[in-house]
Amino acid sequence: MASRFDEIIDRHGTNSIKWDFAKERGKPADVLPMWVADMDFRSPQPVIDALAAAVGHGIFGYSDTGAEYFDALSGWMRRRFGWEIDRSWVVKTSGVVSAFTAAVRAYTKTGDAVLIQPPVYPPMHSAVKFNDRRLVYNELLLRDGRYEIDFDDFERKIVDEHVKVFILCNPHNPVGRAWTRDELLRMGDICLAHGVIVVSDEIHQDLMLDTTRRHEVFAALRPEYADITVTCTAPSKTFNIAGLFTSNVFIKHGPMRAVLEEEMQRAGMHGGNQLGYVACAAAYAGGEAWLEELLEYLRGNVAYVRDFLAEHLPQVRLVEPEATYLLWLDFRALGLDDKALQAFLTDDAGLWLNAGETFGPGGSGFARMNVGCPRSVLEQAMGQLRDAVIARG
Repeated sequence: MASRFDEIIDRHGTNSIKWDFAKERGKPADVLPMWVADMDFRSPQPVIDALAAAVGHGIFGYSDTGAEYFDALSGWMRRRFGWEIDRSWVVKTSGVVSAFTAAVRAYTKTGDAVLIQPPVYPPMHSAVKFNDRRLVYNELLLRDGRYEIDFDDFERKIVDEHVKVFILCNPHNPVGRAWTRDELLRMGDICLAHGVIVVSDEIHQDLMLDTTRRHEVFAALRPEYADITVTCTAPSKTFNIAGLFTSNVFIKHGPMRAVLEEEMQRAGMHGGNQLGYVACAAAYAGGEAWLEELLEYLRGNVAYVRDFLAEHLPQVRLVEPEATYLLWLDFRALGLDDKALQAFLTDDAGLWLNAGETFGPGGSGFARMNVGCPRSVLEQAMGQLRDAVIARG
C-alpha cells in the first residue's frame, strides 16, 4: 500500500487544473495546491488497463452502455449500500453538477425557491442563482465541533418560502458529515409532507471514513422517498477519474425521470463519453480492493492532520470528518477577515486552499483542504502552515 499511495507523481505539464494553472487563477506559481477535489493518486489498475485497451482499439466514435455497464453499476450499489436499482432508473450525464443544475431547471420555474444547507459546495448556489431561482438557506449549526441540522428552520423555510426543490449534500461537502439514518428520515418526512422534490448529491458516497457506518442512500430509506428523489452519483471522486466526465443519476419515478430527460434534451445535454463509460464499469467491477486501501490511507492522513494540529497548531481546529477527503478547517482564532486569511494562507503559508466564504453562510473564517495526497505532501503542507503561524506571532 505504501508504494501505491506514498508515490509522488509529478502532475505538472498535464493540463491539471490543480497543478498547472495557479498563475491563471491569481496564485503564486509555486503555491502548494490543496484545493480542488481530485486526488494525487493513480486510479486503480483495472481502470488503467481497461482504458489502455479502449485506446488501443483506436476508434472513438459515439458510444453508449450495455448490460456490462449496468451490471457493474448495480453490483456496486448492492454490495456497498444494499441498494437494488433497476436499469430503467439510470440517466447518464457528464457530471453531478450538470445533473443537479438540470434538475433545478426541470422541476422549478423562474422565481421558485430551492433550499440548500450551507456552508455547502459552491456550484449548488450557482445552480440556483444562475437560473433565476430563489435561493433559500437552511444554515447548518456548528455545535461542539460537529455540524447539525436546524430542523425547525428547515421545515419553517420550506413552508414559508414555498420551497419546490431541496438539494441534499450527502455526504456533506465541505463539513464532512455523513448524515445518519434518523437525520435523513426526519428531512425526508418533512419533504414528503410538503411536496418537496429532493435532489440528492451523493458523489462522495464511497468515501466513508467512519468504520462503524456505511453510507445511507436517501432514496432507499423508504419507498415513498424514491418517488420524490433524484439521486446523483459518479465514480469520479472515488476513483480519481473526474476528467472523464461520467455520472449516473437514478430516478425511480417514471414521470420525474421523463421531465429531467426532457430538460436535458432542451439544453443539448447528453450522457458521458466512451472512455468515461469504460473507466466507470472497470472501477465498479474491479476497484473495490483499491478503494479499501485508499480509505485506510485517507484515515491515516486525517489522523496526521488531527494530531499535528493538536500538538503544533491548537489555534486551528479540525471539524472531524465522517466522510470525504476534504477537511474543513476553522481558522477563526487567528482573528483574520476572509481576505486577510486567504492572503495569509497563500502568501505566508504557500498553500492553496478553498476559501470558506465561497461555501456561503457559515463559511467565513474557514478553509477547505484536500488531503487526497501522499503523506509527504501533507507533511510539507502542515509544516508550512505551522511555520507561517509561528512567524505571524
